[in-house]
Amino acid sequence: MGLQVRPGAAPDSEPVMKELKQVMNAIIVTGGKQYKVAEGDIVFIEKLPVEAGDTVKFDQVLAIIDGENATFGTPVVEGASVEAKIVKNGKGKKIRIFKYNAKKGYRKRQGHRQPYTKVEIAKISV
Repeated sequence: MGLQVRPGAAPDSEPVMKELKQVMNAIIVTGGKQYKVAEGDIVFIEKLPVEAGDTVKFDQVLAIIDGENATFGTPVVEGASVEAKIVKNGKGKKIRIFKYNAKKGYRKRQGHRQPYTKVEIAKISV
């Protein structure tokens, strides 16, 4: 018994170079961090003081990359903004901090859960 292959149905018969879609990307600043986003992306950012379901507008856009064209700001691109919909606010996974001094009887345990806001990028406008 061997592997039966139908003629013309080889799994690797697709063309190697697929056509890439032109996607507009933007680099935004929020919470002291920079994020490269595209329309439809879901991004976890530092917690924002807004409720789930609201929309938020990011005006600090450092760069817009649209296929072959790239626009870089000094420091921000004038008139560019990114609109996003808040999906939810939450807390990240707990990390444990354990401080210990040998031979001194000093042990300290602490936990931390970083708050975040989950956003879906709706529109990039130049």
